[in-house]
Formats: sequence, C-alpha cells, structure tokens
Amino acid sequence: MNTTTKTSTGIQSLSISQRLIAGSLALVLGLTLLVGTGFAGDFRLHNGAHDTRHAMGFPCH
Repeated sequence: MNTTTKTSTGIQSLSISQRLIAGSLALVLGLTLLVGTGFAGDFRLHNGAHDTRHAMGFPCH
C-alpha cells in the first residue's frame, strides 16, 4: 500500500515591490506611534514614551 503525503508550507514569497510597500507602511506606522506619543497632550502618555526612549538609548533632548 503506497501512501502519498502532500505537504504545503503555505508560505508565499513576496516580490520586491510588495516588500517595499510593507516596509514603508511599517515605517509610517512606527513613526506615527513614536511622534504621536512624543507630542501627546496627556502627560502620562508623553512621559511613557519619553522614559522608553531613554531606556532604549535614544536621545530626545
């Protein structure tokens, strides 16, 4: 009795243009979150982002 097993990883390779679009969207989202919390009116949100930047070694002054 022969049994054939077909496996599929389900991983699809992306083209260069799709990778650039995904990377650009990730960059815009990250900058929006960073700048949005950095200039937030609520002091708790601003201080949370400020302390995180210092903890990661990024200067902000």
